[in-house]
Amino acid sequence: MNQKTIIIAHRGASGEAPENTMAAFQLAEEQGAEGMELDIHLSADGEIIVCHDPTVDRTTNGTGRIEDLTVPELRKLDAGSWFHSKFQAEKLPLLEEVFSVLKPETFLNIEVKCPYSELLEKRLMELVVQYDRLEQVVVSSFEHKTLVKLKKRTPELRIGLLYSANFQSHSLMAASSGVEVYSLHPHYEWLGAEDIEEAIRQGLRVYPYTINRETDGISLFQAKVSGVITDYPAKIKAVRDSFY
Repeated sequence: MNQKTIIIAHRGASGEAPENTMAAFQLAEEQGAEGMELDIHLSADGEIIVCHDPTVDRTTNGTGRIEDLTVPELRKLDAGSWFHSKFQAEKLPLLEEVFSVLKPETFLNIEVKCPYSELLEKRLMELVVQYDRLEQVVVSSFEHKTLVKLKKRTPELRIGLLYSANFQSHSLMAASSGVEVYSLHPHYEWLGAEDIEEAIRQGLRVYPYTINRETDGISLFQAKVSGVITDYPAKIKAVRDSFY
């Protein structure tokens, strides 16, 4: 538990490239991020799509809900021009594409944004097993009931609780879920050094979000947090590296 704090790129290097695209993930790897955070939804034809919102309206040139669109329809969309014209070739990635391109050792924080379904669980675990990513993946969500269902049905899956609250004890909150929790993913403003120390002492990893200012990273690195989630992996990694 005393390992170096890892840098986890939030939706890839989303401060410098369009979020949740291969360009953002590959840029984050080039910048030395050890982990990626990404969001998933299920398409109308049962494939796992990497996108934050339930609709494609904000981050593509299309409209509609992902759950109502097929992969061929989704792949026609431009997922990069909204950020900058040089990214106009970017598409909404499939989770399988991310698995196939990123380094095998890259830590992957997969946030479930869509409702739980057996189809989602089945396809997710097919991909995790196919690409031998079980030891590199943690599945997170603000919907803790979804995570509990996933964990009970697939005990080998690692889960992480996302939240923004100032709990008296973060580890007791995790214990109240009734299943084994791998990691905590709190908003960084609700997290102090004592909270981090106590959670790690209880065997939990702690991955706060979203750290984009060097000053916010300093206190977390001093507290030896497990990892930090950031839109700017290069900038925050430089701060991290000054501690090691």
